[in-house]
Amino acid sequence: MGWWRSDLADGIRKRGFRKWYERELISSHAHLVLTFMCMVGLLGGLEVYDRRAPLSDQMVTGISVLLSAGIGLWALRRYLFLLLHAETTANQAVCPQCDAYARFDVAAGPQAEADAVAVRCRGCGQEWTITR
Repeated sequence: MGWWRSDLADGIRKRGFRKWYERELISSHAHLVLTFMCMVGLLGGLEVYDRRAPLSDQMVTGISVLLSAGIGLWALRRYLFLLLHAETTANQAVCPQCDAYARFDVAAGPQAEADAVAVRCRGCGQEWTITR
């Protein structure tokens, strides 16, 4: 079982789709805030850098700039991944038969694909798969 499918299926079973979706969006936007904070740290480090300062101060400033840039890039990538993952899943959360949004349970039984979760509508009982 792939990590994506187990995470999605377990999250929906435990909390329901709406709460899972809300948590994904909150997590993604927390990474966006971290990206912004790293950008501020990066710009602050560039502002503080002085070629006339002792070598140790220059190295500390350079390391802080590199760390801010690295963590900021990681956080930006994570933000985009989580946001796209949540939106892609939300676009498939509509029952194809009765058009009910986010009213489904994870269907029990074996999964046909490694990157798919079988779900069943609470209203009409229609089954469909949500893919990555």
